[in-house]
Amino acid sequence: MIKKFLVVVMLLSTSFLFSKTITKQECNEKGEGYIYAGDECINYAMFEGDDNDKLIIIVHGTWDEGSNVLGRYAPFAENLNMSTDISTIAVALPGYSGSSLNKLKSIGSKEYNHQAATKEYVAFLEKLVIALKDKYESKEVTLIGHSAGAMISGSLAGLNNSLLKNIVLVAGRYERPAYANEKHLLAIDVLDKMNKNAQFVMIYGTKDEISKPSVTKDFYKKMKKQGLNVKLVEVKGAVHIDLDMTDTSIEAISSLFEEE
Repeated sequence: MIKKFLVVVMLLSTSFLFSKTITKQECNEKGEGYIYAGDECINYAMFEGDDNDKLIIIVHGTWDEGSNVLGRYAPFAENLNMSTDISTIAVALPGYSGSSLNKLKSIGSKEYNHQAATKEYVAFLEKLVIALKDKYESKEVTLIGHSAGAMISGSLAGLNNSLLKNIVLVAGRYERPAYANEKHLLAIDVLDKMNKNAQFVMIYGTKDEISKPSVTKDFYKKMKKQGLNVKLVEVKGAVHIDLDMTDTSIEAISSLFEEE
């Protein structure tokens, strides 16, 4: 099998951000590794499998604004691609790697907090997933989110319950925090709308001090009570950072396709 690696490696400092709006035409002119979705020009890395009927999309968590997240997540996408033989994409959310900040704020913004919990970001992720699904003419999408990426992905699973075949949530937040208001959308808000035919995997690390094990285990119980097809995965000794990249996590993700 010949794998095609589509990625634009950006040599960015952690403080670099686009200073002007990137139009759809300008985004398209950037070529492979970019897609225009939700009024943003999104930088991504893709590793193709034998066909694109199935597509895995990885959504990262919060890093310092301007970080080159693809430098970290492209190898993870390649690893998953080799483990599953499924076309795998790592996306850079707005304000990261080569992605624009046309309208949205970065989820790592020091000025605008809690962006990942907003309805606006969930709606944006929906448009991005649809755009990638359509571009590669994929029939099934598996969405993997870590930390803030898991928070957005969990909300999307209920907002559009027909879009995703598999949803892997790694060390996220799913209940409404004290700061939440009408602008925010958490997974708990749309739990009753989640697709019972979809497969969910909830992953936590026993040494995670940012998203404590109880956060995932408690929401897992609510998902089970709701009648969802959900699996709980424990990664012994794992902390928050790179939890999604552990061997245990990769095995749990790969098993989704072995069972088909």
